[in-house]
Amino acid sequence: MSDLEAPLRPKRKKIWVDYFVNFRWIIVIFIVLPISFTLYFLTYLGDLRSEWKSYKTRQREHDENVKKVVKRLKQRNPSKDGLVCTARKPWIAVGMRNVDYKRARHFEVDLSAFRNVLEIDKERMIARCEPLVNMGQITRVTVPMNLALAVVAELDDLTVGGLINGYGIEGSSHKYGLFSDTVVAYEIVLADGTLVRATRDNDYSDLFHAIPWSQGTLGLLVAAEIKLIPIKEYMKLTYEPVVGNLKELAQGYIDSFAPRDGDQDNDDKVPDFVETMIYNPTEAVCMTGRYASKEEAKLKGNKINSVGWWFKPWFYQHAQTALKKGKFIEYIPTREYYHRHTRCLYWEGKLILPFADQCWFRFLFGWLMPPKVSLLKATQGEAIRNYYHEMHVIQDMLVPLYKVGDALEWVHREMEVYPIWLCPHKLFKLPVKTMIYPEPGFELQRRQGDTQTAQMYTDIGVYYAPGPVLRGEVFDGAEAVRKLESWMIENHGFQPQYAVSELSEKNFWRMFDAGLYEQSRKKYGAVGTFMSVYYKSKKGRKTEKEVQEAEQAHLETAYAEVDQPVD
Repeated sequence: MSDLEAPLRPKRKKIWVDYFVNFRWIIVIFIVLPISFTLYFLTYLGDLRSEWKSYKTRQREHDENVKKVVKRLKQRNPSKDGLVCTARKPWIAVGMRNVDYKRARHFEVDLSAFRNVLEIDKERMIARCEPLVNMGQITRVTVPMNLALAVVAELDDLTVGGLINGYGIEGSSHKYGLFSDTVVAYEIVLADGTLVRATRDNDYSDLFHAIPWSQGTLGLLVAAEIKLIPIKEYMKLTYEPVVGNLKELAQGYIDSFAPRDGDQDNDDKVPDFVETMIYNPTEAVCMTGRYASKEEAKLKGNKINSVGWWFKPWFYQHAQTALKKGKFIEYIPTREYYHRHTRCLYWEGKLILPFADQCWFRFLFGWLMPPKVSLLKATQGEAIRNYYHEMHVIQDMLVPLYKVGDALEWVHREMEVYPIWLCPHKLFKLPVKTMIYPEPGFELQRRQGDTQTAQMYTDIGVYYAPGPVLRGEVFDGAEAVRKLESWMIENHGFQPQYAVSELSEKNFWRMFDAGLYEQSRKKYGAVGTFMSVYYKSKKGRKTEKEVQEAEQAHLETAYAEVDQPVD
């Protein structure tokens, strides 16, 4: 058997959950989609109501809501009340793991009112947003001004708070880094109720660098100032097919945005947007985009494709046509390009509604898409939830750019999941070591894509049912994720914690760096008030006793201590 051949697996005997999953589309069609559409519409009306208010009114309401949060925190009795968490229901989070830590006794703080764009400062090129502002909302405000966040995550429902406390990426991240790298300031309510503003160069600079990836375990985010960039009305998108083995597909992807002469910061050589979709072990389509004016887009001979219409082919399937017709270029309205994967949830929509990509469904019911992820989770039940954990993969692997080929071969051998999404991002060398950090000495290697200030990484998005599951073979999802996590630890990769994780606490802190995070937990009083990031991310139900014991054990664990003398 060659290195790329998947192991032979025995056939798996079907159980009742298999049949329920196969016909789950009935619940989605008649329950999830109508409710999702209603919620989207009501949210849209709420956003419009917010936009009609003056910035002064929004700021006054924000100040009043912050006072309520501070008052609520000060009401907490540490000896009687549980650890602090938000009042959001466990199933509402967009990520695939349920928020199991909320099943234990906890002290709720309601942040549901924090959903306003507080200010668009065109002079400072800053958008000041509350944490529940989502990507659909912010682009609806900024794009008509020919402005946008430097990094706009693709799915409409992703929120500012989730992208900061967790992780966020987009096709512009090869220029600007992850979403949190574009934040200029955080407004945080600490455990004792103190409101602070943290920037990279004020007295709270340590907190500023510790917030990303902390999952809200250092304080409650109530606002953020985020970098804006000037944009144009259209995205000029080039679709380039690539054929070969996985290593050759990886190199084609790298060459699409990383000049071989190392001139990575030259805007003339580096596109504004980059992504690649690998459809099978031998075929991929690389897409590169540059902002274009409406005058350019409407020139004779240029093709405009409004991909946002409900009846249009799903974006990943549209891109796949380049494999047959070859390289082509088209112009997409910028906001529609930003949210190109929303309607089909990348390609997960094909599993949820197998016929939703067909012409008749798109024309008749495409306007109902997509189903809200939160409602899909709320209607799945424990048995289906466990089934998806075992028989389905939704993981992102953040790996150094030069290791993408190796990672693709590993995914093919262990999971056989296609399509695969590739998106590059800078991982900056910072003055302090944060939870995620580049490889030591990367700047001396001068590898393709790297600069003196940042190592180029790639998000490898693995979302779909594995090949063995589609063939009816035995597949151990939990074991596959454990192997994936081990591979990432060995190769200086990182696993975003929105997904289901099998990491032990020791391996969690082998993957991530605990130093600055633990220092900030102690310095700002988070210990004993907010749950640790590992335990908040850990899979499984948590009782009050388990939460308390885990928090105490976390304090006593040697590898999580940062006060040890260095040999």
